Amino acid sequence: MKYYNSIIETIGNTPLVKLNKVTKGVKGTILAKVEYFNPGNSVKDRIALKMIEDAEKKGLLKPGGTIIEGTSGNTGMGLALAAVSKGYRCIFTMADKQSKEKIDILRAVGAEVVVCPTNVEPEDPRSYYSVAKRLNSEIPNSFYPNQYDNLSNSQAHYETTGPEIWEQTEGKITHYVATVGTGGTMSGTAKYLKERKPDIVTVGIDTYGSVFKKYKETGIFDPNEIYPYLTEGFGEDILPQNVAFDLIDLFIKVTDKDAAIMARRLAREEGLFVGWSCGSAVYGALEYIKQHPLKEDDVMVIILPDHGTRYIAKIYNDLWMKDHGFLEQRSFATAKDIIAKRNGSARLIAVDKNETVGNAVKILSRAGISQVPVFEGESIVGSLDDTKVLHQLIENPQLKEQPVSEIMDKPFRFVGLDNTVDALSSLIDKNNKALLVRDEYNQVHIITQHDLLMALAN
Repeated sequence: MKYYNSIIETIGNTPLVKLNKVTKGVKGTILAKVEYFNPGNSVKDRIALKMIEDAEKKGLLKPGGTIIEGTSGNTGMGLALAAVSKGYRCIFTMADKQSKEKIDILRAVGAEVVVCPTNVEPEDPRSYYSVAKRLNSEIPNSFYPNQYDNLSNSQAHYETTGPEIWEQTEGKITHYVATVGTGGTMSGTAKYLKERKPDIVTVGIDTYGSVFKKYKETGIFDPNEIYPYLTEGFGEDILPQNVAFDLIDLFIKVTDKDAAIMARRLAREEGLFVGWSCGSAVYGALEYIKQHPLKEDDVMVIILPDHGTRYIAKIYNDLWMKDHGFLEQRSFATAKDIIAKRNGSARLIAVDKNETVGNAVKILSRAGISQVPVFEGESIVGSLDDTKVLHQLIENPQLKEQPVSEIMDKPFRFVGLDNTVDALSSLIDKNNKALLVRDEYNQVHIITQHDLLMALAN
């Protein structure tokens, strides 16, 4: 008889499926490694089992113990399945932006779920990182896997995902693409593949609102890169130890909207009912190919991390998509459109934080603008608004000799390229007089109320 002793023995050996329609016109062979064939419907089953088994070997997890983890849902599912098979209790913390389906699925397999606010700093005691750590310290005989910094994460992919891809492609793989969150899937797999073929190109997919791309390109951890985004499961506001930047050749950023639409295309055109970040991975791969066309004999493998059942109420719901401007009933211009109409002629005007207030006023006057970002080296550290500067100079004329840093406000908020004019207008108010956006070439642009009015008038 052929059978498995428990569900966890079915993890791994997922298939490669050729993409045909969404890649029409592209040279080379584009293959998707479809990770929803794992029992928990995601790539995270691999790391969940590895982290638990390594913890058992080290004596960190003992019989009757409790597994506590911060998760976007998929790692939690993998841990829950392993816990059911091995007899452990599970408590998971999740950010409130995660889909209801993920929370319900975790509870269905016996896990306890604590929902935490999304828009707080990682160190905030309310964040899902902090709550998981606190519960671990309070509950006896508990184990906190910490998928972000636990190197069993990337090791799982070094031992399984990498060898599978190598064998399935018979070593013909030339390009490897994966979204980067904890970093394990990308880094562990890339390490194995590059050991066997050093010239394999590894492409990390990032999202707008995450720090990875800029950090890779500049070595700077820029807090101004961090802002809320909707796509789940990848991108970060921290630098996990599992992200091996030296193994990732470059990053491509993908918007929430482009990812959602591509995920729906994969379901309808390829029969692959996949999750939101899968759309990010494929869209980002195609963006890479636009910039670096493949040759006929190239073989690109893209990781599709999870299943579409996690997102029924979100990207697969037309009303939700329309509410977020992803299936727009009204055709509003986007931040990307506003920037494109400038034809590269509008150079970002900024001032240094050590510039005098008087000189900053002259810069504003010469350029005929009302707001500017304030820089310190490569980093944006503040902003200036002419109305506020005027009032402060009237009260204290001596301020004109002081550095800008003495009177600057907090930095303007960064937004994604796909935000439409209606969404952008809701973000501009008396406390935030302008917005910043970073384009595909990592250049910063400013969007003001005047820009929005012009976009609506045209």
